[in-house]
Amino acid sequence: STLDGYARSDAAIASRGFLEASCRYGREVFLCLLRLSTDQQDYGSQERDTGMAQQEKSIMTGQEVRRALTRVAHEILEHNGGANELILVGVRTRGVPLAHRLAALIKSFEDEAVPVGSLDITLYRDDVHLRGPIAIEATDLPVSVNDYRVVLVDDVLFTGRTARAAMDAVMDLGRPINIQLAALIDRGHRDLPIRADYVGKNIPSSLSEVIQVRLSEIDKVDEVVILPEARTSPQISEAGR
Repeated sequence: STLDGYARSDAAIASRGFLEASCRYGREVFLCLLRLSTDQQDYGSQERDTGMAQQEKSIMTGQEVRRALTRVAHEILEHNGGANELILVGVRTRGVPLAHRLAALIKSFEDEAVPVGSLDITLYRDDVHLRGPIAIEATDLPVSVNDYRVVLVDDVLFTGRTARAAMDAVMDLGRPINIQLAALIDRGHRDLPIRADYVGKNIPSSLSEVIQVRLSEIDKVDEVVILPEARTSPQISEAGR
């Protein structure tokens, strides 16, 4: 009987040792699988980030945008002999904050306020009949364009069709002394014989790419990027297409 008791005790100890060893092994396997899963997630995230970085290429930083606008403001003043009889008209959407920035720079140089207006060119587009329902924004000019030098301001000059529509819209509002065109980016590929008077930067690009100007007033950041057509969004300027 005593021997049987010892045998049962030894068997229980052996069984308990086996269970503890199994648990330890199970925990080790679980931790190994957990680490592997985490590593795979991190690698996948890095792959996605790298892919996005490869697709989107920065071509102007915020500081470069500010420098380009400073130069354009100086060129506007030099070309027109000062700020007298000038009005800056921003083409919606991103042309409007750019026009306000140029006006602020001109005031800092000349201590003279230049009127700033905003222009919606939706109904003057040559593809308006192809676009379906379109939201029309307000055109707001603080003064008449009569007897003023109108500087149209846009973010990207591409085919020239947006600029043509903007000029038609201005001419329907009055008879300015002349109309000039300022663009932060000129990417070429004209469909019409239109040239900007003032350009922040010339960017060679292919027709399949999109130049996107991001401004802090709208996008919370100042930069210009080039990206494939597949990654465009409704917020991207029509002028960049």
